Amino acid sequence: MELLATGFEFFQKGGIVMYILLLCSIFVVSIGVERALYFRRMDSGRGFARDFYLALSNGNWQKARKLADDSRGALADILFTVITKKPEAAVNPAAYMEIQSGIALAKLRNRLYYLSVIVTMAPLLGLLGTISGMITSFSVFNLESGQATAITGGVGEALIATAMGLCVAIFSLAVHAYFTQRVENIVTDMEQCFSLVEATAGASEEAA
Repeated sequence: MELLATGFEFFQKGGIVMYILLLCSIFVVSIGVERALYFRRMDSGRGFARDFYLALSNGNWQKARKLADDSRGALADILFTVITKKPEAAVNPAAYMEIQSGIALAKLRNRLYYLSVIVTMAPLLGLLGTISGMITSFSVFNLESGQATAITGGVGEALIATAMGLCVAIFSLAVHAYFTQRVENIVTDMEQCFSLVEATAGASEEAA
C-alpha cells in the first residue's frame, strides 16, 4: 500500500501531462489487445502458408484444398474460395485474390496508425510537461534568495514527465513494430501462395 502511495505521489509530481500520457498508455494497451485478438482470428499462420505451398508445388490439390478448408484466417478463406472455384472467384481468380487480399490487409492494418502517432506524440508531451515544470521551478528566482535546492528539486520533478513520455513512446513503438511485422509476413505468404495458385492453374488449363 505504501508503495502504491509513493508511486501515485511520484506520478503527481510530473504534472497534468502525466494524466494525458496515462491515457495514451491505456490506449496503446487497448489497441494491442484488440489487434492481438483480431490477428488470432484472421492470421492463417506461416505454417499453413508453408504447408499449402508445398502441397500445391507437388500437385496435390486435394491436400491443398483440405488445408485451406481446415484452417482459419483470411489467406485460408481466399485460397479455399479460389481452388474450389466458387462463383465469386470462378470468372477471374487473380482479380478476386487481389481484391480480397487488399480488403483483408486493410483490416489488419486498422488502428496501427494511431500507434505511430503516439510514438511521435508521447515524447513531445513529456517534453512539454518538463518545460512547464522548469518554468515553474525557475520562477523561484522571483522569490527570496537561498532557493537553489527548490530549483534543482523542481527540475528533477519536471523530468519525470519526459521519462514517462519516453516510456509510453517505446512501448507503443514495440507494439507497432510487432504487428507491422506480422502484416508483412502475411503479405509475403499471400504473394507466394497466390503466385503459385495462378501458375499451377494456368499450367493445368494448358495441359487440358
